[in-house]
Amino acid sequence: MPKFVLDAHRLIGPVPFDDLPQDPRPDMDRLGIHQACVTHTLGLYSDVRAGNEALLTLTDPRLRPVPVLLPEPFEPVPRWDVPMVRLCPARHRFDLTGPTALRWLGAVGATGVTVAIELDETSPGELLGLAGRLPSLRVLLLNPGYRRLRAVGELMAEMPNLWLEIGTVNTQRGVEWLAGHVGAERLVFGTGAPVMDDCGPRFLLDHLELPEADIDLIASGGSLLDQGGTR
Repeated sequence: MPKFVLDAHRLIGPVPFDDLPQDPRPDMDRLGIHQACVTHTLGLYSDVRAGNEALLTLTDPRLRPVPVLLPEPFEPVPRWDVPMVRLCPARHRFDLTGPTALRWLGAVGATGVTVAIELDETSPGELLGLAGRLPSLRVLLLNPGYRRLRAVGELMAEMPNLWLEIGTVNTQRGVEWLAGHVGAERLVFGTGAPVMDDCGPRFLLDHLELPEADIDLIASGGSLLDQGGTR
């Protein structure tokens, strides 16, 4: 069993059209998850500003805020003391490599903050284009699934600053395959709960066929969040 488990991809707040718990901590306790990086559902589904304001009022150190970054052409880049921000270019209708996004993400990269993005919100081509323009920017790819494992492996081979959340890499020895090629330090435990199942990823973590030190590294956030800066 891992000594410390950090869920790098969790939501907090109400979920539209579904009856799901707003407080993640009881489920975290049940599954032995010690900390979680949380994004407010309002920021994802309706009002980015209101969601971020609600998120940044959290005081429990177990819940690490991950605000949603929405590039605005006439606004300054917000300054938050957080380890990671979330991008939703498809849902929020902006170009990941547009001039405003590049300006904002350049500022993020300069302070060492990680950018988290779901694979379905972008494309391998866009991610490669972003890496070409901002090679020092650290990106955490969320919810990759297992059907696109080869594409993900190709991205990780080409993008040394790309980390991967493993919660949906639930094909046989898929995580082990990635760890053997890119290193366990670039793999991160996450669930996407409560919209997505958290029991499956937790079971996967406990049954990886990897050295105990590698499992502990994945469970605790790999080498990703230890490098996070402040903004």
